[in-house]
Amino acid sequence: MIALVDTSALFALVDRGDHQHHAATGLFRQLLDQRAALVSTNYVMVEAIALMGRRFGLDAVRRLVHDVAAPIEIHWIEPDTHARALAAYLSSGRRGLSLVDCVSFEVMREHGIRDVFAFDPHFAEVGFHLIP
Repeated sequence: MIALVDTSALFALVDRGDHQHHAATGLFRQLLDQRAALVSTNYVMVEAIALMGRRFGLDAVRRLVHDVAAPIEIHWIEPDTHARALAAYLSSGRRGLSLVDCVSFEVMREHGIRDVFAFDPHFAEVGFHLIP
């Protein structure tokens, strides 16, 4: 199995007070035990680092970078992928959808990824399979 890891999952893994923390940690262990190929993007990492740094400080960012993200392969976004995602974002007209979401959708389509470790319903709304 190959799965994209979204900011919502990363946040739940790091924030022990998050209502999804228990589910996220259990699922993350299960995915690692199954040797699932976990991927994300540099955009997701920037978003997660910014949110965690602002809310919890550098210790949380260090935990994310050194512990949680260590087994995740990070895909760096090419200019053409960024351009397609930006066009999709600007034409979406959907409140709550982010450029980072649209970049993730593009990467998933480009690489044939159907599964996403996320707690963000936008992925299911566009046809991807949410884990859990």
